[in-house]
Amino acid sequence: MIGKVCDAAQAVALIGDRQTVASTGVIGWLTPDALLAALGERYRAGGEPRDLTFYFPCATGDGVGIRGMDHVAVKGLMRRIVSGSFINPRHPETGERPALTELIQNDLVEAYTWPMGATMHWLREVARRGPGYLTRVGLGTYADPRHGGGRFTRLATDDLVELVELGGQEYLWYPTWPLDVGLIRAGSADRDGNLSFEDQPLLSSALAIALAVKAGGGTVIAQVSRLVEPGERPAREVRVPGALVDRVVVVPGAPTGTGVRDDPGYLGHVPGAAARVPRLPAGPDKVIARRVAREVRKGETSIFGFGASSDAVLVMAEDGVLDGDGLDDYLFTTEHGSFGGIVMSGWQFSANYAPRALLDGPAQFDFIDGGGCPFAALAFAQLDALGRVNVSRFGAANPGAGGFVDIAHGAARLVFAGTMTTGGLRADCTGGRLRILEEGRVAKFVPRVDHVTYRLREGVAAGQSALVVTERAVFDVTADGLVLAEVAPGVDVERDVLAHVGFPVRRARDVTLMDAALFRP
Repeated sequence: MIGKVCDAAQAVALIGDRQTVASTGVIGWLTPDALLAALGERYRAGGEPRDLTFYFPCATGDGVGIRGMDHVAVKGLMRRIVSGSFINPRHPETGERPALTELIQNDLVEAYTWPMGATMHWLREVARRGPGYLTRVGLGTYADPRHGGGRFTRLATDDLVELVELGGQEYLWYPTWPLDVGLIRAGSADRDGNLSFEDQPLLSSALAIALAVKAGGGTVIAQVSRLVEPGERPAREVRVPGALVDRVVVVPGAPTGTGVRDDPGYLGHVPGAAARVPRLPAGPDKVIARRVAREVRKGETSIFGFGASSDAVLVMAEDGVLDGDGLDDYLFTTEHGSFGGIVMSGWQFSANYAPRALLDGPAQFDFIDGGGCPFAALAFAQLDALGRVNVSRFGAANPGAGGFVDIAHGAARLVFAGTMTTGGLRADCTGGRLRILEEGRVAKFVPRVDHVTYRLREGVAAGQSALVVTERAVFDVTADGLVLAEVAPGVDVERDVLAHVGFPVRRARDVTLMDAALFRP
């Protein structure tokens, strides 16, 4: 076919009022930033299109250099958003919160968030014109209609998730609705719209969105880095056929991800990978990462979530565990489908460094929900007396859960990582001991969490094992509550640990000292 190639303004001119727009993107990775920017510019210039619903399976963009969903977070343009997670960190230079965060916190948009497994699997149901996605993952959490049904604002009044019973079992039911437009990103396209991903480290939901949109007769727009001639690439490299693509927008030179351009280490094996990744600065986070790393076993598929838990693999690289052939002894992954290599942290999280294999988003959550990751390390923002964990909404932050709910549900062994307090915490972690210089203003072990992301105690009662690792103490999780198992050298247990837990904690018969080696620079 002729005529698929156009510029971004021409492509987004196809979007009409009150349509539903789905977009790929995992932080800065795979984000069709030029398309989202053009859509935002079109609205600001002429006031159209209006009242769109946006469907983002994952937080798209970083809110700074790759603004992603922030381009379209404009009252009047965005009426509703459904997403697996949201951008939250403030701009490092201006201190401003992301535009989408402001819309949500000021109740200016209908905002919903679902567990990321649901956002990925739901696309499959739309693509096959199925009635909806049925799952037991997320029962009793914020996604359960009895606990909010994923609503994040008062304007969000529709029931997008339902509780149903089938064969005497409770399930969460996510009914389908059509998607009108898909904005996706790939590496290259030919003039027929066949897409390959040779310069992209993730596949995420690109194919799933294209299939879902075309099932309803919608329009798929792809942003690519370059055009190739038809037949130039082997068919096995084309992951999205041109039959699913209506427009192609070429944007040469766009960054691959936040702070990343043309680094082959994110696309496959590179020699000496462990020496190429960044080092963590000394401090509480590094202590936590080292302690989490001691729970990682060779030969066991280990999945790491965003935040403090993902630092564990970086310290393993720094401490020499992954030198030589050491990396081959471990299999690391994240919810975004990169297998093998080194899990990165911060804005580079999601795409492993020196990966060996790659699944797309829906297939990765098949793997996760099917118990493919027996060990999981996850961060936590709050933990309460009933063993409930919160990472989805706390204080002024509304990040959503991402893959947390599915990962926690599917793992056999869990480690939750985070500092004991937050908001100004400073600690001296030198000399093989820890000394609190300034206590954090915000407690994380609270009587009642603000939002229920996972019911840990029920998981333990069903056979999971779990640890909570902080910079100053390690707790075992039992069906009866937390048990203090380890404390850092130099720490006063009553003053520095138990005084900051807002509920009773038992002590193990023999509380041991955390290894002094964890506190080296």
